[in-house]
Amino acid sequence: MDRGFRILCQGETRRLLTLLGVTAILVLVVQYAELPYGKMLSLIPSIRKISNSQMETSLGYSEREGNNNRSNANSINAFEAMASSPAPEAYEGRSSGFENAGGSIMAPGSGLASETKNFTANGVSSPVNNIEFTTRGIESPSFAPSRAPLGSETESRSPTISVPSNATSVKSDAAKQANNNDKPGFSQGNSSMSRKDNRITAKTSNKRPSEVVSISEMNLMLQRSHASSKLVNPRKASGVDQQIVQARLEIENAPIIENDSRFNSPIYRNASIFKRSYELMEKMLKVYIYQDGDKPIFHEYLLDGIYASEGWFMKLMEANKQFVTQDPGKAHLFYIPFSSRLLQLTLYVRNSHRRSNLIEYMRNYVDMIAAKHPFWNRKNGTDHFVVACHDWAPAETRGRMLNCIRALCNADIEVGFKIGKDVSLPETYVISAQNPLKNIGGNHPSQRPILAFFAGGMHGYLRPILLKYWQNKEADMQISGPLPHVRGNANYLQLMKNSKYCICARGHEVNSPRVVEAIINECVPVVLSDNFVPPFFEVLNWESFAVIVTEKDIPNLRNILLSISEERYLEMYRRVKQVQEHFLWRAEPVRYDLFHMILHSIWYNRLFQTRH
Repeated sequence: MDRGFRILCQGETRRLLTLLGVTAILVLVVQYAELPYGKMLSLIPSIRKISNSQMETSLGYSEREGNNNRSNANSINAFEAMASSPAPEAYEGRSSGFENAGGSIMAPGSGLASETKNFTANGVSSPVNNIEFTTRGIESPSFAPSRAPLGSETESRSPTISVPSNATSVKSDAAKQANNNDKPGFSQGNSSMSRKDNRITAKTSNKRPSEVVSISEMNLMLQRSHASSKLVNPRKASGVDQQIVQARLEIENAPIIENDSRFNSPIYRNASIFKRSYELMEKMLKVYIYQDGDKPIFHEYLLDGIYASEGWFMKLMEANKQFVTQDPGKAHLFYIPFSSRLLQLTLYVRNSHRRSNLIEYMRNYVDMIAAKHPFWNRKNGTDHFVVACHDWAPAETRGRMLNCIRALCNADIEVGFKIGKDVSLPETYVISAQNPLKNIGGNHPSQRPILAFFAGGMHGYLRPILLKYWQNKEADMQISGPLPHVRGNANYLQLMKNSKYCICARGHEVNSPRVVEAIINECVPVVLSDNFVPPFFEVLNWESFAVIVTEKDIPNLRNILLSISEERYLEMYRRVKQVQEHFLWRAEPVRYDLFHMILHSIWYNRLFQTRH
């Protein structure tokens, strides 16, 4: 009986285990069919824990590779702070100004008509729900999740790039605030954020740099970067690499410039090297543009607002016939044409304070092009580049993308910007996409009675300190919070044009559009932002036409400016007018304008990244 009982129990146990196994398989199959890609594993705690651990290990390694020889902990902590910061509407109190619209676009994963937003179709304006975007026209754009590799038809081995099902484009209320924040005069900031938003912002932005890198130390870092870069052995180099080796040798042995009024100016670090490098770029440079990528994150652009730099560059680059090549074998550089602003508008879940899905999206894209094409793996991405102006771009381009040449508006050494490899992208506020040259110029020095001017929202930890010391303290120091919005931003522009020095104080991040605004209005910029690498740092000698003030010297700001002689000020004023041509967007690019300067800095840094 005992033996029979054991046999009976074993049979019942086998049947029970079989039933449980079949049930578990059915549950997993149903979940896989119903949930978005990548969600099923998240339901299994042990697998999720292992997956997250591996991801953190991988990201930690990449960040160590790109921390510019500074503390690993500082870079990682800065990235984590950025990843947990609020949405731009709360985080910055400012957004791009959107002037035009047309062509309905559905919010990703929503399927609701109420979530539709409008984009421009070839410049035709048709605002809907008070949201207006300025982008290149497209026939049938879609924010729908992509389960297949971007730009791939049957490439089964390529990693998929999927938009999370809970990702949404900016809701109507967020976009309305974006519109309001970016009316002319955006640089003043916006004081209409909710108390909740202000409270959240205070937690994420009131963090001073853990270590300050002076402008002289930055100069040394650039020199060391170039000195440590070694040429490829020509016998082992490809045809493209041989061209780069030859170009670099010609640049390093450039003849001294004589009798050239354009280049006989101290605004350049080395005018001879810059001139020769620029000429070789015009003669040699070829750029291959990836066609992979779903719109609007890829191949779409915004042409106005504070993030317009990335949009204008993409527009002009994709339309260019001189530098663009369809033959990747001839390319010296590979361009990944994504918009960091449209990535945020498309995928950021408002009030979630998380950007992990944005980071994952870009990581998946790089994995896809590396699997689909041979170009990335040849040099591990060091001959690739991105141009991104949104404050979150350093976080979005982490991981493998740290190998790229990154042209970033948020050029902050503490969050991984590498001098000599990355490019400081000028943040340009474009009021009118149809006329980007509007309001250029300023008054003569004799008609500038204001010593120093600043007006803006109280974003970050620095600006309240600036106002504490200088608001309503001296008649010649026009330092204040946001000015009332006036049509055409007349008050703000007039004050800038009437000032000798314009204070370019950091907000939540180190970058500020005031730097370019000052130059455009012929006001000597006073850069008040520790660890900010000024635009085109590898080419321009900023100390010749700007004043660099450390944040700790705010109490002495007026004395510092008064100590500058009238003769010295007039020299800087003339140099600001000289350097102005390098900071202008034009519908039809001309030599040495902003488009060509961005491309040149990328080309120049590419030459000095060549190694054995």
